[in-house]
Amino acid sequence: MRYWLFKSEASTWSWEDQLGKGDAGEEWNGVRNYQARNFMREMALGDRGLFYLSQKEKAAVGIVEVCAEAHPDSTTDDARWECVDIRALETLPSPVTLEQIKADPRLSEMVLVKNSRLSVQPVTEEEWRIICEMGGLAT
Repeated sequence: MRYWLFKSEASTWSWEDQLGKGDAGEEWNGVRNYQARNFMREMALGDRGLFYLSQKEKAAVGIVEVCAEAHPDSTTDDARWECVDIRALETLPSPVTLEQIKADPRLSEMVLVKNSRLSVQPVTEEEWRIICEMGGLAT
């Protein structure tokens, strides 16, 4: 299993929106960055991700699971763009803010810290464990 971070603006797609999709999940569509698209192409069923709100909150707020591998993005006819589907698994008991992540030296190499603009990014197993613990989840 691999780990990822999916970034959204609450005004566009909130954690509550994601929760509302239930087990069916939802396409993580609209991504128009080649690096982020390529990361989605690497994802496998069952991979886990952090649902991260990027505007005011700047915090990881939930755990998602990849429930459909890369396929054409339904929001465009351009064959270059693909997406995965994700479903919500669990709300973090305590959101983990970007400020907290940046303050933890164990997370200094995290992609979120080095390239905070990338909308889909990998998370190492160690980073995953640390953020889950910070958010109140046992790993």
